[in-house]
Amino acid sequence: MPSNVDLTRDLYDAFNKGDVPAVLGMMTQDIKWEEPETLPYGTHVGPEAVADKVFSLVVQHIDEFSVEPDEWIDGGDTVVVLGTYRGRGATTGKVLDTPFVHVWRLTGGKISGFRTSVDTHRWLEVMGAVAG
Repeated sequence: MPSNVDLTRDLYDAFNKGDVPAVLGMMTQDIKWEEPETLPYGTHVGPEAVADKVFSLVVQHIDEFSVEPDEWIDGGDTVVVLGTYRGRGATTGKVLDTPFVHVWRLTGGKISGFRTSVDTHRWLEVMGAVAG
C-alpha cells in the first residue's frame, strides 16, 4: 500500500495533468475541503462539491493554473505540502506566483480533509477583485 506522502504526490501529478476524475477518486465521499474565507471558493463536503465549487471556479479565474509542490512533511495521517501556485488572471493577465501550505488528512488510503493557506490578497489581485 502506498504511503500517505505517495498518495498526495499522485494527487498533484493527476491534478497537473488535468485528470480531475482521478483526483476526485482519491477522496472520501465525506471529504471536508477548506479554502480561505476571503477567497470565493468556500468550504465544501464531498468530491462533487469540490469539483463544482472549487476546481471549476479556479480554472475560470486563473488561466494556465498549476500547483507545484516542493516539500512534503510526513505526519502520518496528516501530510503537509509546501509549494507554489502559478498561473495568470483570466481577466487581468496578472501573474499568479505565490506560495501555499496544504494540509491533507488521510483516512484508509484516501483524502478525507484538505485545508490551504495562501496569500489571499495576491489571489484577489490576480482575479481583479481588488486593486493591486
